[in-house]
Amino acid sequence: MLRTLISAVALGAFSIGFAVAETEGADVSGVLAHELSGISGLNAQQVARLGKTPGAADASSRFTYAWLDAQPTASGSDDWQCLSQALYFEARGETLKGQFAVAEVILNRVDSTQYPNTVCGVIHQGTGRKYQCQFTFTCDGNPETVNEPGAYARVSKVARLMLDGTPRELTEGATHYHTTAVNPSWARRFTQTARIGVHKFYRMPVRVSSN
Repeated sequence: MLRTLISAVALGAFSIGFAVAETEGADVSGVLAHELSGISGLNAQQVARLGKTPGAADASSRFTYAWLDAQPTASGSDDWQCLSQALYFEARGETLKGQFAVAEVILNRVDSTQYPNTVCGVIHQGTGRKYQCQFTFTCDGNPETVNEPGAYARVSKVARLMLDGTPRELTEGATHYHTTAVNPSWARRFTQTARIGVHKFYRMPVRVSSN
């Protein structure tokens, strides 16, 4: 009888706490986690897991190698392989955030009507034509040999995550980038949207049609 009464009081307190949080627009997950710890005796790790809203990792955890290393081994189609190669040869020495940013640029180009509509098409656009390649590694004359398998495994996870829909929140729609070691003439005509690591990112100017 006493146990039933205690349970009823605890559940009542949980209901009130949840209702107050909902009414005031507060973070309900915190209230839920607090009440779960009092009612069920769950340990801190279990409470934290239940109190979190499911979904993609937030930006702060997504850009740590600890989080990336915990993701499953990546695999995929030709587009995944092309994106993995581009990230390896173009950005493996960058910060993890920088690698995500370079992937954003490539996928933003895929979405643009001014570029090929596949990842492999974007990356290999102009390859084989003098001064026409879009990504240096495709026309620098060096063999595309992966000598750092650990680095490749990591960038392949970045590629997989981006292809699976990780939000593009770093470059504000950028379709171009260059390293800080160079200053290409086209950069003066474009809008710089971000600087991450040793890369600057740009968005193409909006073309206004005239009648």
